[in-house]
Order: sequence, then C-alpha cells, then structure tokens
Amino acid sequence: MKIKSLQHSFVKFIPKTLDEGVLYVSIEYCTAAHNCVCGCGNRVVTPISPTDWRLLFDGETVSLSPSIGNWGFECQSHYWIKQSKIEWAGKWKKEQINAGRNKDFQDKKEYFKQKDAEILGQEIESKVESTIKSNQKKGFWERLLNKLGL
Repeated sequence: MKIKSLQHSFVKFIPKTLDEGVLYVSIEYCTAAHNCVCGCGNRVVTPISPTDWRLLFDGETVSLSPSIGNWGFECQSHYWIKQSKIEWAGKWKKEQINAGRNKDFQDKKEYFKQKDAEILGQEIESKVESTIKSNQKKGFWERLLNKLGL
C-alpha cells in the first residue's frame, strides 16, 4: 500500500520501530527516518546536513530535499516529501543511479575541501595575529635578536 502523505514527529531519538506514515525528525542528531512509502517496510534514514538532505518545517508541514531514491532496496522507490505529501518520481536506470551517486560523492568532496580550506585559513590567520601580538609586546632589541637568530 503506497502512502500519500506523512505526519511528522519531532523526537530526540529515532525509535527502533517506526510507525507507518510517520516521518521522525531528530534535530539534535540531524536525522530523519520513516518507513519506505511504497509499503515494502524498509527503514529509510535521511541524514540532514549541507551535503545530504535539507529539512524544511513551515510550522505545519515538513519537506525533505533532494528526492529520496531507495536504490539499495528491492523496491527502488523514488519520491519527494513536499509539505508532508509524497510526490512520486520516475524510476531511474542503473546508469542514472551511478551518475547520481558519483555526483553526490563529488559534491561532498568539494564541500569538505572548501571547509578544510576555510579552517586552514582561519588557523593561519589566528597564528599570524598571535605572532603579531607577541612581537608587539617584545622590545625592539628582542625582536631584532630573534630575527637574527641570537
């Protein structure tokens, strides 16, 4: 039995047993979970992060983006959760699935590469500021001797 909409339940921990037709959302653990809406009974877990799914709560309904493609399940269901309603998407061929997985991998790689560069830049900036402050506290002759290695 295909489900047409999901109720949402904000929880601290995702329960071991999921009720049909409920999207459980743990803000604290940045995770949402529900049973596959095709009725196959598989548990669908969607991590919420800049490189995975985004959650939108408008005060009444929830949406998850991008679509949910259950490529690892026998059902291979593919759908959107938009304003708590299920919108079915077309089935994907194996080539599309592989291309989608590759794109996800490349997007994550790029995201973390940028994050690493930002963190490294912040660390360098902090060390430079620390060195400048340290040198400002030293007297002229002490700075000169340090530069000369004496």
